[in-house]
Amino acid sequence: MKHFVNRNSGTMNQTLQGLSTHEVEVQRAAGHGAVMPPPTSRTYAQIIREDVFTLINNLLFVLCAALLLMGQISEAVVSAGAVLFNVVISVVQEIRAKRALDRIALLTRPRATVIRDGQEQSIDPGALVQNDLLMLRTGDQVVVDGSIISEGYVEIDESLLTGESEPIMKQFGDLLSSGSFCLSGTACYRAERVGMASVAGQLTAKVRAFRRTFTPLQWQITVVIQSLLMVALYIEIILLMIALANQTALVEVVRMSVIVVSIVPIGLFLATSVAYALGAFRLAGKSALVQRLSAVESLSNVDVLCLDKTGTITTNTLVLEQMHPFNRSEAELRHLLALYVAHTSGRNATSLAIEAACASQHSHSSLHVREEIAFSSERKWSALSIEDPPYQGVYVLGAPEMLLPAFRSATDLGLFADEETRRGRRVLLFAFTRNLVPLQVIGEKPVLPADLLPLGMVSLRDELRHDVQKVLAGFSEVGVQMKILSGDHPQTVATLARQIGISGTEQVISGSELEQMDEGQLLQVVEDTTIFGRITPQQKERLVQALRSHHHYVAMIGDGVNDLLSLKQADLGIAMESGSQATRGLADIVLLNDSFAALPAAFAEGQRIRNGMESAMKLFLTRVLYLALLLLTIPMLGAFPFAPKQKALITFETIGIMAVALAAWAHPGPPSRHGLGHLLLHFALPAAVSLSLIAFGIYLLTFFHALQQIGESSADAQLLAQSALTTFAVCSGLLLVPFVVPPARWWAGGSNLSSDWRPTLLAAGLLVVYLGVIAFPPLRTFFSLAALHPIDYLFIGAAALLWSIIQRWLWRAHILERLLHLPWEDKA
Repeated sequence: MKHFVNRNSGTMNQTLQGLSTHEVEVQRAAGHGAVMPPPTSRTYAQIIREDVFTLINNLLFVLCAALLLMGQISEAVVSAGAVLFNVVISVVQEIRAKRALDRIALLTRPRATVIRDGQEQSIDPGALVQNDLLMLRTGDQVVVDGSIISEGYVEIDESLLTGESEPIMKQFGDLLSSGSFCLSGTACYRAERVGMASVAGQLTAKVRAFRRTFTPLQWQITVVIQSLLMVALYIEIILLMIALANQTALVEVVRMSVIVVSIVPIGLFLATSVAYALGAFRLAGKSALVQRLSAVESLSNVDVLCLDKTGTITTNTLVLEQMHPFNRSEAELRHLLALYVAHTSGRNATSLAIEAACASQHSHSSLHVREEIAFSSERKWSALSIEDPPYQGVYVLGAPEMLLPAFRSATDLGLFADEETRRGRRVLLFAFTRNLVPLQVIGEKPVLPADLLPLGMVSLRDELRHDVQKVLAGFSEVGVQMKILSGDHPQTVATLARQIGISGTEQVISGSELEQMDEGQLLQVVEDTTIFGRITPQQKERLVQALRSHHHYVAMIGDGVNDLLSLKQADLGIAMESGSQATRGLADIVLLNDSFAALPAAFAEGQRIRNGMESAMKLFLTRVLYLALLLLTIPMLGAFPFAPKQKALITFETIGIMAVALAAWAHPGPPSRHGLGHLLLHFALPAAVSLSLIAFGIYLLTFFHALQQIGESSADAQLLAQSALTTFAVCSGLLLVPFVVPPARWWAGGSNLSSDWRPTLLAAGLLVVYLGVIAFPPLRTFFSLAALHPIDYLFIGAAALLWSIIQRWLWRAHILERLLHLPWEDKA
């Protein structure tokens, strides 16, 4: 039994007494209590504030409030409906992700065993104060920084902090860092730096509580929104000047403003929210927690994937791969190894691997251990002294190069160690001597016994994560570069990389070499090198920054506190569930059960989102450009193209439901290589110009026909013209759908052949819904529509069909590209 002794006081009782309740309160009052790092997920208030009260939403809310004050209740409700629907979907999805993360954080939050008033207590780390005495046992996490004040040794895993997989032996006076784990042994340590002042706390504090990064798709949408906002502002100023000149009623000015603001396609936010929510929902059953809605789409843009080694590619466990006995059978060697690990007090990755491989050879006999030397990463060996015959003697297990000086001269160990080392495996030599000699003299370091005889050798390998090789090979096939950033030895990392099929492992760079490089050299090295070993968290961050400065889209997969800085700098952060709480909180995606299997599905889902949003963008851009052109032309007649409720009906029929459907029904596959400019010039602009010309003609004919031949008043003529224009907008908008997602080759021209009939059938169904609206008088009146003559409806339908034929020819003949001398590709 080990006793805990304070070398300063010399009495065990004073050490184990700990702080009293009064002393704890004094420490806390003096500001020496634990100040925990800020939460890494957004609060509910932040989610609602940032998702609901955007600039465009606020503008629409003000206009709808104005309509309410003027008694236009139905118009206000209809106009605000799409906005509220968008907000609800976005907020619900983000709250769902937050709750899932908080549940994981609660389940994995460590507890601290503290000694107070002479009694052990289990408390939350946030309740600790400086000078608290804490107990550390096998499997416990170190929750504060402090020095060991007890005798004996503990084996500490600092891989979450340093990335180094080798355990470290700690003894009296050594510093324990928060975020590390006790693999074996028992110790008592004094809290010196708690909460934010600790190592883990300081690293966590360097990253933001919540990071908002934009994907390429979000940047495209932002450019569209900002550009159209400027267009809307320009049109609004012109219309306000016209309204002032004509002394237009205030309620009509507000109605016009609602229409003008609708140029800004806020429905794009709805479409993206739905696409992201569906992507997260599809991944929910595939062991992935999506914490940032855009993260799924973000993965499909990645061209460089950075990975930590220990705890990310590997499982932090070892597997016994080969055995090489000397002058005995393999079964006998297994039996001796099983007895050895069964009688050692510590349980590390090596002993667990040997125990798992040799368990069937263990006879469960209990031997008397005379002396034990625990494994130390400094001396790289452990030993047992056994008194019971026929096993009497000293048994030693360690690195061959450390044991060789204690062997008899001319001992030949063969080539096994060299061959296994070249394969990247860890080799241990098991040896013994019959002489029961002391292994350690009090106050001195342990020494190996002389005249050791080899019993056998074993090779161990790091256990890889399930499916990691298959997943990384899939990413390589689509052109994603791999970079491994590890705290382990560079050659060890390179060998592991070769095992999982990563190419380009010939050149390796260490952290010390990185320190000597200027920015120019670093940029060149980070492009050409795959393996980086013995690097610090700050160097990981610097490498990711260098990759992004070269216009790479970078994803980082990590598990430890040492990965926090690089996760923050990456375009996409991915964490393992078994990693630190801070890492999981910062990550955009958490791989539940530490499974890589979700990544291929997430990559395909990202492609699906991009393809679906490209189709939705075609609809939105065509509609808003066409509306903008009408707002610039029809007011010249002293009229206005739509009433707010008519505009809401058009949006619902041609955009609202259809955009959601396109997001849900999109297919995975390589997205278009062309950017927003090509989509605008090739698809949206030709369609918007042709649509606006025909629409203006229909409005003009209906308006003057009602004034001159029917004798209607100006207000009634405008209502008839608006009704005709609304009908044409719905028909042409629904006819645009098969051009966006061509179900057959005849429709191909503006887009590649899809062969998916679902959007077209949905468009047909929505057309039936619109016919029901105009056929049912109460609904027709609610949406401010006038009844037209049946011949007028047929004329409008024929005009929409004629437009579709003309537009098909414009796309297939590449008229605009020829006029502007732009390149094109045939989609027919």
